[in-house]
Amino acid sequence: MHCAIRPATPEELPIIAALADTIWRAHYPGIITAEQIDYMLAQRYNAAALATQMAEAGNYFDLMLVDDQPSAFAHYFRHSDNTIKLDKLYLLPALHGKGYGSRLLHHVKARVRELGGDTLVLAVNKHNKKAVDAYVRSGFEIRESAVVDIGNGFVMDDYVMALSL
Repeated sequence: MHCAIRPATPEELPIIAALADTIWRAHYPGIITAEQIDYMLAQRYNAAALATQMAEAGNYFDLMLVDDQPSAFAHYFRHSDNTIKLDKLYLLPALHGKGYGSRLLHHVKARVRELGGDTLVLAVNKHNKKAVDAYVRSGFEIRESAVVDIGNGFVMDDYVMALSL
């Protein structure tokens, strides 16, 4: 399978929103409620919300194509002078366990270095064992726990993880 990773364009944001919808509905049941999945997708992953994020200075969206099909995406931004925050990294479930997620994460790490960053941080749901384990295998360490109220009676119950580059 051929894999390419490149910057996403504003015109591709509906594709990223559709990927997020498919991935979240397959992955997050059992981790968060269906109501929270719907809420977070509507709040953070619609094309308009993604466009607002993309338009902000220091925000980057990358799209992974596998055999020319959109299959994964990453969003990261400058968090502070030398720290980049990985805000989103999602891969279609059919491609899990085949090295594509690691390849996309490796790409993000390389971009962080190109951007002059020396630390990559992220937040991941504490109950998302598969993702937590993958990040630990990639060298990330848990820095802290954080519970963030996101409105509508929902919270994000996360680990904040960091990787020094």
